[in-house]
Amino acid sequence: MALPISFADILEARERLRPYLETSPLRSYALLDEAVGSGVSVLVKHENLMPTGAFKVRNGLSALLALEEPTRRRGVVAASTGNHGQGVAFAGKQAGVPVTICVPRGNNPDKNAAIRALGARLVEEGDDYSAAVEVANRLCAVEGLTLLHSTNNAAVVAGAGTITLEILEQNAEVDILLVAVGGGSQAVGALAAASGLGRALSVIGVQAEGASATHDSWKAKRRITKDRAATFAEGVATRTTYDLTFPAMAEGLHDFITVTDSEIADAMRLALSTTHTLVEAAGAVGLAGLRKLAASLAGRRVAIVFSGANVDEATLKKVLSREL
Repeated sequence: MALPISFADILEARERLRPYLETSPLRSYALLDEAVGSGVSVLVKHENLMPTGAFKVRNGLSALLALEEPTRRRGVVAASTGNHGQGVAFAGKQAGVPVTICVPRGNNPDKNAAIRALGARLVEEGDDYSAAVEVANRLCAVEGLTLLHSTNNAAVVAGAGTITLEILEQNAEVDILLVAVGGGSQAVGALAAASGLGRALSVIGVQAEGASATHDSWKAKRRITKDRAATFAEGVATRTTYDLTFPAMAEGLHDFITVTDSEIADAMRLALSTTHTLVEAAGAVGLAGLRKLAASLAGRRVAIVFSGANVDEATLKKVLSREL
């Protein structure tokens, strides 16, 4: 399998992250096992407890700290619906690097506020994430900034790979991992980490049904771009595949499924009731996928990632009142 990063890249990323991040917990919950059923033993990697509430802080720190000092001084820019932006902004604050984050109009207001609070300049322009990427590219050309793409960046993927490295070090019996797919950094990082450790880990991708470009491309064995991404899980609301990650997912994923917004909302409620931690929509995608596949994973030890806790109050109210 051709991978865009090596195991050495993941180990180097871990060293870059070490001064700033602690290892996130890997926990099991009897109530969650009972709710999933089929004798599945569920292990939850709590990336929702990271400093910015999401695993993307690993990606942002890894990518920014890999830059040479002259490049850092000129400043960096990233496009995001929130979590990658917070991760890059957090990294910029730690390293004293000027950061600009481009988000779509109407973006999650709590995520926007968090980005600004970390000292980054926020640019709100475009209808969705893909449009925000175009804005970021324009700023690179006009202002000489360096783009830290949320997916097409090897140091970003290496940062995401540290999640699975930790999981496999924390529990040697995990043999299945379900990951939410937006751009694919988490999935490809998982494939590279497992390969480097010589572990037979089955990585299963899960994508929102309303933003299924990568899933549909995987099924069709050709790359597909959608006109829109229609899901309330903004952290996975992508409508295209990416050069750096899709080839590895096409070859390496054990399976790939989609889940509806209703199933994602159910998973958010289940996460809250069984683990007593808050998970945003994108962070609950893996759990939604696990519930869908539970019967076929009977008796297995399965890891999932709670990859974000950054849900705004209005959306949370709708989820808890079952409007979603």
